[in-house]
Amino acid sequence: MEINEAVRGCSDRRMRTKYANAVYVVQRAFALYPFEEVAFSFNGGKDSTVLLHLIRAGYYLYKKDSGDVAEMDAVKNCPLRTIYFESPCAFPEINSFTYETVSTYGLPLETIHSDFKSGLEGLLKEKPTKAIFIGTRIGDPNAVGQEQFSPSSPGWPPFMRVNPILDWSYRDVWSFLLTCKVKYCSLYDQGYTSIGSIHDTVPNALLSDSSTEKIFRPAYMLTDGRLERAGRTKKTNQNIEMNSVASNGTASIEGEQMISRAASIIIVGDEILFGTTEDKVGAALCKKLHAIGWRVSHVAVVRNEIDSVSEEVERCKSMDDMVFIFGGLGPLHSDVSLAGVAKAFGVRLAPDEEFEDYLSQLMGNNYTGDRNEMALLPEGITELLNHKKLPLPLIKCRNVITLAATNADELDTEWDCLLDTQESGLVQAKPFVSKHLGTTLTDVQIAPVLAKLCLEFSDVYIGCHRISRAGPLVVNLTGKDNQRVEAAAEKLMSSFEGQFSQVDSCK
Repeated sequence: MEINEAVRGCSDRRMRTKYANAVYVVQRAFALYPFEEVAFSFNGGKDSTVLLHLIRAGYYLYKKDSGDVAEMDAVKNCPLRTIYFESPCAFPEINSFTYETVSTYGLPLETIHSDFKSGLEGLLKEKPTKAIFIGTRIGDPNAVGQEQFSPSSPGWPPFMRVNPILDWSYRDVWSFLLTCKVKYCSLYDQGYTSIGSIHDTVPNALLSDSSTEKIFRPAYMLTDGRLERAGRTKKTNQNIEMNSVASNGTASIEGEQMISRAASIIIVGDEILFGTTEDKVGAALCKKLHAIGWRVSHVAVVRNEIDSVSEEVERCKSMDDMVFIFGGLGPLHSDVSLAGVAKAFGVRLAPDEEFEDYLSQLMGNNYTGDRNEMALLPEGITELLNHKKLPLPLIKCRNVITLAATNADELDTEWDCLLDTQESGLVQAKPFVSKHLGTTLTDVQIAPVLAKLCLEFSDVYIGCHRISRAGPLVVNLTGKDNQRVEAAAEKLMSSFEGQFSQVDSCK
């Protein structure tokens, strides 16, 4: 069969693996459900075109493996019931390609002119249908929560959604189409990368060759598959977006000076909880946040368990402006940080083409499994923070930044890169100033004065600590207004003449 031969003979190991997994899902579906009770939803797009040829290959191999070798040429096209939801808003090129393809492969077509849900209800009433092949991929709006075999959603007609290409990326789709040299809709050669209706789809501007002649390169030349929907022209609130960008910038420092943003730090590591090693990165990160005017509200050490990470991220992401998480990042069984972040946001881990490219450049083929599991990132919420000084981008999921640092020196580099990257959202506000006063007075002696001081200087944080129980007491005064901090310190020292002296912060 030409599809199977083309993929098996190509040098792209990733493509061969994706193909083998998808074809297995197809074969499994035909083994589970009667052929006449299976249907294929075809819309003329690139994903369903890929699915059509995977179904053809899977059906051929299913028949061959089952020993049904009679009339093998007749099953190459897999005459599966094909559903097409025709819309008056569809591109003429999509309609013509769909009908041409159906004719070419002899597919029994069932055209529906109503919406998807109503059409399925009518279809299932008329003909028993237990399973429908659908070209859903990770990154599609409706892909969240689906598996390769997923029952229809509550409230919908009951059937099994079969998603053979669920884990395929944009790059995988085009790799397959170009490897197999099958025909696809001509719109993709005109710069369209994701095709909806004629009212909300334009060529992807990222493929524009000329701003005057409006010439676009083919869809398969889009280098970042995450931007395939950039040609969808859904309107957004420009004012909201601009305000959001402005609030994350550093141009209006004066307006931000007195704002105290809060951050949480989550450390993932059983080795710290077991006492095997001591965390130093967290303490260093606290100092760095403090230096740019951020308040650290919470530091937690959690186990290398997805649920432990997820619960902590869930708690922190809604309370603070930013959450930093480190530890548990990599290919080991204990590296569960990203899975925990994904679960906290209610999304799945999905392949990220850009990150995988970085990993491939850094590691070559030295990764585990047939695909690079380290390139699975939280779906739909991940932003890669690139910097020329970093071998790999840092991973940002909404307001959660995952750090790769394992020591203070690595943290220094990553922190400098974050500050140099506007997309990080790290606004540099007015830094805190601190004064540290040491005394040999007892807690009981100074407690009443400190209580009154806290009321009088509510804008100054006043805390205390001891190096040892028998050693001196250190009073810490921290705030954003240096004059207020100095005034509070002067008031305290004047209350106990000669009993306080300034000390270094580390003492």
